[in-house]
Amino acid sequence: MYCDGACTGNPGPGGWAAIIIDGTEERVVSGHEPATTNQRMELTAAIEGLAAVGKRRRVHLFSDSAYVVNCFRDRWWESWARNGWKNAGKQPVANRDLWERLIAQTQHHDVTWHKVRGHSGDALNERVDRLARAAIVTGHGGPSPLGEDPARSGSPPN
Repeated sequence: MYCDGACTGNPGPGGWAAIIIDGTEERVVSGHEPATTNQRMELTAAIEGLAAVGKRRRVHLFSDSAYVVNCFRDRWWESWARNGWKNAGKQPVANRDLWERLIAQTQHHDVTWHKVRGHSGDALNERVDRLARAAIVTGHGGPSPLGEDPARSGSPPN
């Protein structure tokens, strides 16, 4: 699964998208918020993507968001929970509502986190970025079967 969030202004209108690949089948989910932040859209992309996977699965989740990936790779969320949802600076953890939803989703799956470099030529990461940005522009999102992807470049996924 590849996921990404985007924002026009920060805060501002935002969009998120996830590309879920299961063998030869692919699904796209996306959505938007009229007033949000880039970090909230990154989190929402991962939450909604994992929710769309459905039953318990092994999921390789690819994101260009160090904010999201490092939280799970370095297990920040465990310290936050132990410390009453305070960060290392003893301040409340930003976006706690979404972190709690994402943690719950990760407990339904066996997730392996992969940090990809943004805008570095990874075809699926570039595509999910276009989908997230398209969700901002169109003001809507949702499930999209293969072939109805508004950000598809015309070439099949790798």
